Amino acid sequence: MPIKISTKEYKRVDLVSVSGRVDSSTAPQLEKALQKIIDGGRYRIVVDLSETDFVSSAGIRVLLSALKQVRRFNRGDLRLAGMSSKVKKAFDLAGLLELFQVFENSVDAVGSF
Repeated sequence: MPIKISTKEYKRVDLVSVSGRVDSSTAPQLEKALQKIIDGGRYRIVVDLSETDFVSSAGIRVLLSALKQVRRFNRGDLRLAGMSSKVKKAFDLAGLLELFQVFENSVDAVGSF
């Protein structure tokens, strides 16, 4: 299943919606989308995973890398929204759920900034 990534820029935050599978072949696309936002000097990012049915370790690595970049110098944060129980379990097994702020939906996540 091909990955579909859409970004929407709000006044204070960028919303990145991901649908499909994030694995080793599609993770670079997600990385490129996140890097473009960060390179543009925007450090408040919400990644909406409500349409994502699988995230591999490569996808988790991309999200972690982006999280480190936006939190550097206390500039911003990367928050996750709408994780399915399967995706949430992958983060939990990796012990990374505590690193991210996770919200039920993207509206709550965007509003948290």
